[in-house]
Amino acid sequence: MITITVVLDGSGLIKTCDVRGHARAGKRGYDLVCAAVSVLVRTALSVLSKKEGISIKGGAERRGEFSLETKVQNTAGRDFLAAVGSFLIEGLKSVAEEFPQNCIMIITTEE
Repeated sequence: MITITVVLDGSGLIKTCDVRGHARAGKRGYDLVCAAVSVLVRTALSVLSKKEGISIKGGAERRGEFSLETKVQNTAGRDFLAAVGSFLIEGLKSVAEEFPQNCIMIITTEE
């Protein structure tokens, strides 16, 4: 089971995203659920890391693990993070809703 934990700040921006586990929906290297989650989080990390005004930490140190931590430095960064974050959350929600036996998503908000 993949567990995705997203923490939003008080204004709804992604503060952290943590992904742990394996979907076990197919053979290793052929698991569509793992592939979908991996593509979404890795693309978000790549796009955010190239934008000025956002500081990013994270990556996939081991198979089955991914982490992302964001810090916004200006208004342009805030707006960009809002857009990319919305896309990422909707994509991950879609995977979790379509494959609930393989993927769960938990979203919390910090004030």
